[in-house]
Amino acid sequence: MAVTIRDVAVEAGVSTSTVSKVLNHWSSISPETSARVREAIEKLHYTPNARAVSFARGRTKNILFLSRLQKEEAYHNPHMFDILCGVRRELSRCGYTLMLEDVPEEGANGEYFKDLISSRIADGILIHGSCTIPGMAKILLESNFPHIYIGHPGQGSRMCWIDINNGLAGQFAAQHMLECHYEKVAFVAESASNHISMQRLNGFLGGMYEYGYRIPDNYICHTDASREDAFRQTRELLGLSEPPRAIVCENNALALGVVKAIAECGWKIPERTAFLTFDSYPYSALIEPEPTIIDIDVYELGVQAAVMLLRKMENPMLLVQSYATLPVLRQGHSTCKMQ
Repeated sequence: MAVTIRDVAVEAGVSTSTVSKVLNHWSSISPETSARVREAIEKLHYTPNARAVSFARGRTKNILFLSRLQKEEAYHNPHMFDILCGVRRELSRCGYTLMLEDVPEEGANGEYFKDLISSRIADGILIHGSCTIPGMAKILLESNFPHIYIGHPGQGSRMCWIDINNGLAGQFAAQHMLECHYEKVAFVAESASNHISMQRLNGFLGGMYEYGYRIPDNYICHTDASREDAFRQTRELLGLSEPPRAIVCENNALALGVVKAIAECGWKIPERTAFLTFDSYPYSALIEPEPTIIDIDVYELGVQAAVMLLRKMENPMLLVQSYATLPVLRQGHSTCKMQ
């Protein structure tokens, strides 16, 4: 059986914390006690565990990533893994280990989160926006534990956060549509309670309005987030007495239903009806013709989240509340400039 720090403490007649302090060269330990501990280490052939030494120094070199990791989570939350990969790359470069922690479906309450923080198994925590734990912000602020929330925790929050500017992405969509001379544009969104969807929709509406175009209410469709509902509502849009010339799809899962509806009407893309969607992953490669996309580098978002957390750990008074990574237009064959 491997010799532990407790075995050394017993042999030297001191506490385990004293052994840790000797290992880390604390000046507060007397030369006599230090010599006795080192004799015990040599006698027992004890090799200090690197993690134990880090813990004694007040750091673990671990970072905790808190998210939902339920079955089929990748389908419901397809960008989380790219964010995670970006986080890991930066942390690994800086000598940190990344630990994943699942948020249980049941029992994710304030006490669960408080125990997680007080266990001190990590030096900081990254919290994915899929996590909603009652009292989380209060616990983080009271404990002053280094953290970055990946997403937007809501107006007025004093938590540290980093997010994608989805409103700006919506404005990019409006700008592209107007550059193509599409003025009658519909928007197929998720539900009105979906934060990202509403940010993109509001950015799009604001972008159109800035250039003098108001989108009528019957051109705005809120779906149940399924491609079947997107298909149904697109059929209704195309059946209007004045159907839209183009459609913006809030995500590429909805775009699958939109494209199917356009095809079943026998309308050519983009000659009769153009469309644009957001995000290149996971379904854009399945859509024909190749869609025009407003894409956001969520891998880079993960990198920036890790950078900000490391800065927060160095400067506990730092308040991080910012947007990261700009949207990028990827021109496909589903839009083109009208002559």
